Formats: sequence, structure tokens, C-alpha cells
Amino acid sequence: MSSGIRMFMSVRSNRRAVIDAIVIFGMAMAVRVVTLNLDLFERFHTYSRQHEDWQLDELAVTVAIMSVALLAFGLRRLSDQRSELGLRQAAEERAQKLALHDPLTGLANRRKFESELVRLMQKDGEHAVFMLDLNGFKAVNDLYGHAVGDDILVAMAKRLSNAVKADTVVARLGGDEFAVLVPELSGEAGAARIAERLKRAFEEPVRADNIEHYLGGGIGIALVPRDGRTAGEVLRRADVALYRAKEENKASYRFYDEGLDAFMAERARLERDLRKALAEGRIEPHYQPVVDLNTGEITRFEALARWQHPELGDIPPARFIPVAEHRGLIVDLTEQILRRACTDALAWPAQVRLSFNLSPVLLRDQAVGLRLIKILAETGLPPNRLEAEITERALIGDLTAAKSFLAALRGAGVRISLDDFGTGYTTLSHLQTFPFDEIKIDRAFVQSMATNKDSAAIVQAILSLGRGLGLTVTAEGIEEPQQRSALLAEGCSLGQGFLFGAAVAADEAAALVGAAAPAAASA
Repeated sequence: MSSGIRMFMSVRSNRRAVIDAIVIFGMAMAVRVVTLNLDLFERFHTYSRQHEDWQLDELAVTVAIMSVALLAFGLRRLSDQRSELGLRQAAEERAQKLALHDPLTGLANRRKFESELVRLMQKDGEHAVFMLDLNGFKAVNDLYGHAVGDDILVAMAKRLSNAVKADTVVARLGGDEFAVLVPELSGEAGAARIAERLKRAFEEPVRADNIEHYLGGGIGIALVPRDGRTAGEVLRRADVALYRAKEENKASYRFYDEGLDAFMAERARLERDLRKALAEGRIEPHYQPVVDLNTGEITRFEALARWQHPELGDIPPARFIPVAEHRGLIVDLTEQILRRACTDALAWPAQVRLSFNLSPVLLRDQAVGLRLIKILAETGLPPNRLEAEITERALIGDLTAAKSFLAALRGAGVRISLDDFGTGYTTLSHLQTFPFDEIKIDRAFVQSMATNKDSAAIVQAILSLGRGLGLTVTAEGIEEPQQRSALLAEGCSLGQGFLFGAAVAADEAAALVGAAAPAAASA
């Protein structure tokens, strides 16, 4: 009996040991997830203490179920962690892409472009950096809105990418400024071929908001390693070449050369001095007469800006007007000169008009036209005594803005004249569309008409066109009596040139008004 009791006690003791071992194992498994579900572990421990008399098979089933549950829980956590890691990696990749690419066009940004340039400069061979920007893009943004501007930028980005090979880096540096990095070129000849392709991509009209926009753009080129040993130096010199290209021709390309640094230094000085001269009112209008070729009578004076620099002497408009246009000074310069010219014109006889040149840049801003009309009211000069002259170059770019600008002036009573007619930009449809009162024959045709049959034929054609459209025609650049006679024979009634006088100061212009007729007749 005692041995039976001892055996029973031994079995019971072993059973408790097994139970305790199983409990300890379960607790060890639970510890691995205790930080995630502490409440579950505590409930299991309490429950196991309350059921110490479980049968062995029941415990085994319970442990198996718990093991499967824990395994499923672990696998679920592992899956969640992998998913979270994937999302984190995707977010990091997106952040890295945003840090290195332009979000609008998808092109590389400035940071990415500069890093690629640094990397490429460490390799042998000749490479090229092209800096590009659009003409008149700000006017499109202002007139049609930023959504249209964004569409144009996206279209241009695609064109530039399609114009070059796959190993070329195309970037948008900001605004309407783009850059292209081309590896392994054959000197200037290879760069010029690529520049031509990029130029053609810019020149094609862009259709946005059901309107075709003609923009074009300038291109500056710097070669590596010829034009710089550092990325910053190469980019700066490409920028300098771009500035020079746009000044010479807004739709051209230009290679960097050492002379451009001296040019830029001079431009920087001119800009500083021009700002000071405008603030001090030292830019003055001078007046060149336009005369009746039959009588010699002065019919109007053309106001021309003159700048007498205290150190550099007389600076011609061809030098400082482009600086004013590129540096945002042209509006202030125009308003200042027009105000003084209108005041001077009040001293002339009522039949003598004032002719005034308008920069193409001004035609993009409708508010400028309203301010010019306001100046007439403030000075007291009747609008019909003012004639606004624009060049043919002003008509390219944004035709809609130019038409609206000129229509506002014409509506106020100001006459509109098309200057330098025949130089290649204007079409006959423009003469019908725009509110012109007069066309002026370019001086190059007048001065060569006696020796060049083509020039003579062009002069005759312009005069016939003017008569047919009911427009006044004025010939520029008359320097010899024979030219005056030839023009009169062809039916031209108005002329301008050194034969009748150069541009003079306001007091001299007033003195000329009554003495012009006898002097011209004797000529």
C-alpha cells in the first residue's frame, strides 16, 4: 500500500514537474512578446495557475495552440515591419528624387546638375554646358496666368530632352532657365550642332490654352575644361555667354570667350552709372527734325535719349538702352524722357508733333501704356501731337499684348508709326491687324537706292504699299540731296536724316522750327 502511494506521489510529482516545465516554456515564449501584449501574458499566467490539474494531453493541445498563435503573431509582426520598411524606403526615395529633380518638369534640378557637372569634370575629354532661357516668358505668365506658363515649361522640357542623347543631363534651374550638360564633344563644332538643335526646339511655337505662343530663347555655351576648372566657374561663364547672346539676338547662341568678362564688367559699371543718372535726371532728350520733302518745313521732331557721362563722355543709346532693357530700367527711362519731351514740345507750334520711340520690352506691360497716356494729361500735350514709334522687332513675341498696348494708345488719340520697315519681321497681315498710321523706310534702303537696284525696288514697293493702305510713309537716313530728289520723284513726301539736321537740344529745336524751310529749299 505504501509503495503504491509512493508511486502515485511520484507520478503526481512528475506530472507537476511536466506542468511546471510547460508553464515555464509558455512563459518564455510569452516573454518575447511581453512588450507588445503584457495583458495577454498576465492572463495566461493566472489561468495556468488556476488549472494545475490539467491533463497532459490537454496541456499539450493548449501549448500547441498557443505556439501557433504566437507564431502567427510573430509572422504578422514581421510582415508589418517589412511593409513599414518598404514604405519608409519608398518615402526616402521620393524625398531623394524631390531633392534632385524639378517637381514640375521632372528634369534634374540645380543641385543634381551641379553634382553631375562635378563628376563629369573629373573625367578626361571635352564636355559642354549650355545655359538657356525663354524670351518673353514673364509676359506670358502675367497675361495668361501661371497655369499656361507651367504648360509651356513642361512642353519645353520635353523638347529639350528629345533634342539630345540619353546620356545628356537636362535640368531646369528655376523659372524659365534651363541647362544642358553634354559629355564627350568634338570641340566647338560639336557644341554648335547641339546648340542648333536646342535652338530649333525653342523656336517652334508652343500651344497652351488653345493659343500658339512664339517664344524662342538664347543659349550660352561654356566648354570643359577650356572655360573653367571648377563647376562654379563653368556655370558663371556659360551665364555670361547667355547674357551676351540674348543682347546680340534674343534667339541666338554664343560661346564664352575671355573678352566677355571685360564686356560684363563694363555693363555692370554702365548699370550702376545709369541708375545714378536716372536718379539725378541727367538723361536728356534731343530732337531730330522730320521734314516735308517738298517745302522743307519741319512737321515733327523725333525725341532721342542722350547721356553725357562725366567720365566716359557721350554714351550712344545703342550702348545704354540695352542695359536699361535687361536691368529693368527701361520703364523709368521712358517715362522720364517722355515727360521732359512733352514739356519741351509745348513750346513748338501746334502743328509740329513729337515722335517718341518705344522699346519692345514696354509693349508687354499694359500698365505702361496707361502711364504714358497719364503723362500726356499731366503735361498738357494733346495726344494727337504725339506719335509713338515701334520697331518691327517689337511685333515678334507676344502679338496679342503688343496689339492691345498699341490699341490703347491709338484709342487715346496717339498716332502709331512702324519704324525700320523692311528689315524682315513684319508681314502684310500685321499692317492690317495693327493700328498703324505711318511706316518708315529703313535707312539702309534709302542710302543704297542709288547704287543698288534691289534697294530702289524695295523703296518703290514700300511707297506703293503705303499709298494702297492709306499710310503715311517717311524715309529715314537721307544724307544727300540726290536721295531727297529720288524720293520725291517716287512720291515720298516726308524725310529724316543728317541732310536736314542731327538731333539737337531742346532750345536749338525750338529755334529750328521757324528757320527750317529756307535752309531745306536752298539744299
